[in-house]
Amino acid sequence: MHLFRLKHPIGVTLVSAVVSALPLGAWAQAFPTKPITVVIPSTPGSSQDVQTRLYSPKLTEALGQPILVDYKAGAGGAIGTVYVAKSAPDGYTLVSVSTSFGVLPAFSPLDKVPYDPVKDFAPVSLMIRNSSMLLVSPSAPFNTFPEYLAYARANPGKINFGTTGSGGIYHIVGAWLHSLSKTEVTFVHYKGSGPMYTDMIAGRVQAAPAITFIGMPLVKSGKLKAIANLGTDRAGAMPDLKTVAEQGVPGFEYPSWSGYLAPAKTPPAIVNRLSAEFAKVAKSPDLVKKFESEYTVLVGSTPEEFAKTISTEYVRWRKVVEENNIKLEE
Repeated sequence: MHLFRLKHPIGVTLVSAVVSALPLGAWAQAFPTKPITVVIPSTPGSSQDVQTRLYSPKLTEALGQPILVDYKAGAGGAIGTVYVAKSAPDGYTLVSVSTSFGVLPAFSPLDKVPYDPVKDFAPVSLMIRNSSMLLVSPSAPFNTFPEYLAYARANPGKINFGTTGSGGIYHIVGAWLHSLSKTEVTFVHYKGSGPMYTDMIAGRVQAAPAITFIGMPLVKSGKLKAIANLGTDRAGAMPDLKTVAEQGVPGFEYPSWSGYLAPAKTPPAIVNRLSAEFAKVAKSPDLVKKFESEYTVLVGSTPEEFAKTISTEYVRWRKVVEENNIKLEE
């Protein structure tokens, strides 16, 4: 996979200089005066896409400007993410990121990372925390997580494990899970979750992770089976679904979240204005109820809290990659 070094173009530098020269209060008071674009670095129908569209109307109402969605999928999320990092730091271009944001750089040598998750962005708000599960195809020769591990040990490489891209979060989660459990699977990389779950239902892929609000309808309809909770605690959606750690793989967890970033050098007053509006949306009673029904918790953090999450997890994923010798596949 081609990785590219982030270079800020001259135009962005000039915009930064102009922005910095103006009173921050004036920027915050006038902002926004035109639509805001949210780049989603994945395909339509992803959890980021679905969740963004759920609260975009309230953001539009609060900010007085439309929230436009622009899909830029590819390279494990790097294409859309780098696009935003190189955009003008004026608050009008944001990127919706998930846990995978800190994963791709963790695979790469420090001098070849596609972006610096800490230095190249201005965190706006951690908006969502999701529960997640391990799904398997109904035609697979296992119905429980212990049976899954036993089959994987007896048949190395025979299980096709779906991911949403080499170097993405489902890749590293799967690699880490099977490294800890001393099992081998064959990773099958897709450009999005839709085609992956379609192939799972058809039996061409036997297992894959899923955010609970995406996976639950597939489980309830009988199209797929849930055999493990991938978090640290059992989810209210499926209280009887045991965690991976409870079922023989201690130390494993998949923290799933999504949030919003602006380009680095975006004026703090604008970042804080955006963050404040995201936080208000996260407290809307009707949205809280809606997201709870989707097995999701709205957060609405401060920029500082989100920055801490990003830096902590980036260090963590680099450690996971190095200690488990997980390789980025072409």
